[in-house]
Parts: sequence; structure tokens; C-alpha cells
Amino acid sequence: QVQLVESGGGLLQPGGSLRLSCAASGSIFSIYTMGWYRQAPGKQRELVATITGVGRTNYADSVKGRFTISRDNAKNTVYLQMNSLKPEDTAVYYCNGDLWTSGGRSNSWGQGTQVTVSS
Repeated sequence: QVQLVESGGGLLQPGGSLRLSCAASGSIFSIYTMGWYRQAPGKQRELVATITGVGRTNYADSVKGRFTISRDNAKNTVYLQMNSLKPEDTAVYYCNGDLWTSGGRSNSWGQGTQVTVSS
């Protein structure tokens, strides 16, 4: 189990940029697949982006070309750089950590951080 704490959310205008951070505690952060998910009011939580321990990334079609996920294993931190933000990006953004071992699966969620894009 890894503890996750998100930060960096806020209110901004369309076209703006924001960087979210997720700080993790734990001794094996580097081998977790990390991800960002979001949930808008009245909608299901959806995947935004994931990154493996070796840096392989995956993005939802809706954010490709605008968002970038990255990680710094030395700092136990994963980031989501969000550019060209749109009102439809408004949601609570959650950090996720996932790991499969011989002992089973470990999956953790942060508390979420609000991103609001509005003019």
C-alpha cells in the first residue's frame, strides 16, 4: 500500500495551464504504475493518463496532445501537466497507484484535487 496526496488544483480560464502533483510514500514507488483519473459532477470516474515505473505512458483520447504525465522516482512524485485547458476538463482529479506482486494486487487512491476551468 502506498499513500498518495495530490496538490496543484485550482481555478483558471480556458486555454490556461496547470500542473498537478501527487506525492507518494512507500519504499517501492518506482515499480508502481501511476495514473491520473478524473470525475466530473454526475459522471463516472475516467482514466486520464498512466505511466509505468519505466516511463511507458498512456492517455485518454480527450487529453492527448494537451496533457503530459511524468514521474520522478527519486522524489516519489508523479505529475500531470495540463495545457490548453477546456471547461470540459473541470473535474476532481485523483492520483492512483497500482502494483501486482506475488502476494497480490495493491491499489491506492489519493483524496483528489479540484480543477475548475471557467471563463
